Amino acid sequence: MATVHLRIGDLVWGKLGRYPPWPGKVVSPPKDLKKPRGKKCFFVKFFGTEDHAWIKVEQLKPYHPHKEEMIKINKGKRFQQAVDAVEEYLKKAKGKDQTHSDDKSKSDKGRKAAKPMKIIEEDDEDAFKGGSSDKPASSMEPITKRLKIIEEDTGSTSIQAADSTAINGSITPTDKRIGFLGLGLMGSGVVSNLLKMGHVVTVWNRTAEKVQSKCDLFIQEGARLGRTPAEVVSMCDITFSCVSDPKAARDLVLGPSGVLQGIRPGKCYVEMSTVDPETITELAQVITSRGGRFLEAPVSGSQQLSNDGMLVIVAAGDRSVYEDCSSCFQAMGKTSFFIAGEAGNAARMMLILNMVQGSFMATIAEGLTLAQATGQSQQTFLDILCQGQMASTFVDQKCQNILQGNFKPDYYLKHIQKDLRLAISMGDSVNHPTPMAAAANEVYKRAKALDQSDNDMSAVYRAYIH
Repeated sequence: MATVHLRIGDLVWGKLGRYPPWPGKVVSPPKDLKKPRGKKCFFVKFFGTEDHAWIKVEQLKPYHPHKEEMIKINKGKRFQQAVDAVEEYLKKAKGKDQTHSDDKSKSDKGRKAAKPMKIIEEDDEDAFKGGSSDKPASSMEPITKRLKIIEEDTGSTSIQAADSTAINGSITPTDKRIGFLGLGLMGSGVVSNLLKMGHVVTVWNRTAEKVQSKCDLFIQEGARLGRTPAEVVSMCDITFSCVSDPKAARDLVLGPSGVLQGIRPGKCYVEMSTVDPETITELAQVITSRGGRFLEAPVSGSQQLSNDGMLVIVAAGDRSVYEDCSSCFQAMGKTSFFIAGEAGNAARMMLILNMVQGSFMATIAEGLTLAQATGQSQQTFLDILCQGQMASTFVDQKCQNILQGNFKPDYYLKHIQKDLRLAISMGDSVNHPTPMAAAANEVYKRAKALDQSDNDMSAVYRAYIH
């Protein structure tokens, strides 16, 4: 292969992981972002997406010499938008070069012509985003929050991020048969997106009467209905599970007509429930003891994010299963992370994330009620909060719902309390203090005593006003 000579500002085709080549531009990385160890690579910003990544030099090709070749092998809508964004960028760059050339010729009139010099302009954000992206980038969002870093797989590498943005809208579904157990707030959105992206899905739920209308809708969309977890697993190549707590997760696998009875060598089981690492270890052991392949992949998000296919997936366990689930994760989430090491590491990470989120929600509710108690406007408190450093969609939506008295569940209060309890227990197991989480947990327990379990987590607010 010929050596690729690149510099900042060059347009390229970059191949990110298993995704198809995508048009991008070599740019300077953020100052605090270290280059991955190992082979030579360049930092590339991709057109039409929010993606940035370190790409190995052997995965890069100059843009213009390979343009026709790439257009022939990629036909997706998002790909075409990205190519259009490149052309728009080139058109603007040409205009700037022409203006620069005209000004230069005027100022240099009568003097010896200077040797042409390549001008590297600042990135054009509109061109990089693409004109009609389904999931537009936010120019206000810090670049470090949008990075998708792919590192060499060394012993020290703990996280690998895999993002579906670059090919969202043109996902090629796996030809493997998919099973899904659990059609609650999160599971229903996941199944809907799997079906929309063309996956063959067989579903099951332990309380069918509660979700019969969903089952009927999924069947209309092409899903099959399994009678038992064992039947679903035996019929499918990869089976996902998303249930409420450790007991439900264990019962699903070990109970009558459970998953374990359908496991055969080569069958894949993916546990998406947020549970403790001990439960994950137990389930991994029993699944693999039957020749099955196991992956844990809990999700960070809410019912709305699940419906929108914007979950964040945190996985650990059998890496080959993670790779086999690629199109599924692309359908259900905006990003997935693989955490190296033993099964249980994803559970640990997810409990920490939910511990922080739950504690934060309790603090926000405390602030709102203290504002009211001291004669301050709650709406003004929220308006100020949402203009400061803690501004986020999460804060705005939760607080607005509280002020409107809307506690329709987007993430059950009983589930965030369960996550806090498990995180505190995890801290105890390593003799690490969790005083903030412990305090928040008591407030959620108070809210549960006030019959708020099946309301949204924001109903923790009611624990302060009773």
